[in-house]
Amino acid sequence: MFFRVGKGLSSKLLRYEHGIIYIELEVRTKWKKSIDGAAWTIANSWKNEHPEFSEAVASKVYVIDSRSYDYKRTLMHLGVKPGYDAYKGVFFK
Repeated sequence: MFFRVGKGLSSKLLRYEHGIIYIELEVRTKWKKSIDGAAWTIANSWKNEHPEFSEAVASKVYVIDSRSYDYKRTLMHLGVKPGYDAYKGVFFK
């Protein structure tokens, strides 16, 4: 909840398999850093906050950029899945 309200990032788990966390990330107008920074922040948050992901080796982040495309947020609220604007990979130590 902190990232959604405080930072402008909204994420949901798509799946977890073979040590890889698959996450959908919506970047909103409050987030002032790069998309790369958003992907890294959220991937590490999921890994560190959920003990079931402690053995994860990487994360694949599918990014929806509603900072640049305001209409995508409306589509999501209507239940329409907009296309992804970026795909990011994060490796964990």
